Amino acid sequence: MKSSIRLFTVSALAAGIAACGGSGDGASSSSTGNVSFDVTDAPAMEFSNVTIAFTGISLKPEDGKWIEFTFEQAKTWNLLDLQGGMSEPLITDEEVPAGNYTQIRLLIDTKESFVELEDEPGIEKTLAVPSGEQSGLKLNGDFVVTADTTTDFTIDFDVKKSIVNPSGQSLADYLLKPSLRLVNNVEVGAISGGVDYATINSTRLGTDQLANCAEGYEGAVYVYQGADAIPTDINVNSDETGPVMAVPVSDDDNDGVYTYTAAFLEAGDYTISYSCQLDDNEADDEMEFDGTHTVTVIADTKVEAEPIPLLQ
Repeated sequence: MKSSIRLFTVSALAAGIAACGGSGDGASSSSTGNVSFDVTDAPAMEFSNVTIAFTGISLKPEDGKWIEFTFEQAKTWNLLDLQGGMSEPLITDEEVPAGNYTQIRLLIDTKESFVELEDEPGIEKTLAVPSGEQSGLKLNGDFVVTADTTTDFTIDFDVKKSIVNPSGQSLADYLLKPSLRLVNNVEVGAISGGVDYATINSTRLGTDQLANCAEGYEGAVYVYQGADAIPTDINVNSDETGPVMAVPVSDDDNDGVYTYTAAFLEAGDYTISYSCQLDDNEADDEMEFDGTHTVTVIADTKVEAEPIPLLQ
């Protein structure tokens, strides 16, 4: 399946960004459009709080200079609150030259950014963001601002893939190596559904330890681009194509029904699958998956997927 989901590589730039109070000099253009950028999060599993303080955003026209927006006050959110289709605005309805753009930079205040673990609530862990304050996080990829209209984008800040252990470095407790998707909001829809976690877990009792669900963990629904994809774990160091996102299931109403919502997916076919094993994003994990099947996402629609498990 062809899909216009843009998977961006984030790198640190050597050159700094000059501060400014609003939009700066862009490419010469005979027409302008308005642009909005929001931020959302594809859910994480082991964290209870991932707070990021954004201090600015810059856009790079294909043939022009950077257009810079510096916030008077940092926009600070716990990204774990921005799940299931929720988002917060970085900039809204800002006028910029119409045309093709090739890069985005996000500036982050590292001193005001931190994480907390599920098993250590209330204890803030430091989070290093290389060049987050000086040159910003650079997102390479093309997008278009349409003339005489407002184009709305959302940046999916995938926490599960983005936060890694710095492997003994003294820089910080954790390291932010963002895995980001940029989507045009008019092109996206969502998948929601239910998971029969109790049945899945009970059928695995008495089998080998690997097959059992992880203690205290209800699992996640993995979403892969394209139809009939083969489920794999999340490994940011792997050459294999991993999931677009992995969405933990939850029993919000305490009625035994576990649900999930995978949001900001561009229209097209996706493969979904469920696993209740823990997944280390820096290692190859041997995992079991249930209920693998294809779902077609429709723009501006929340598609209800068949329940998991499915009859095989």
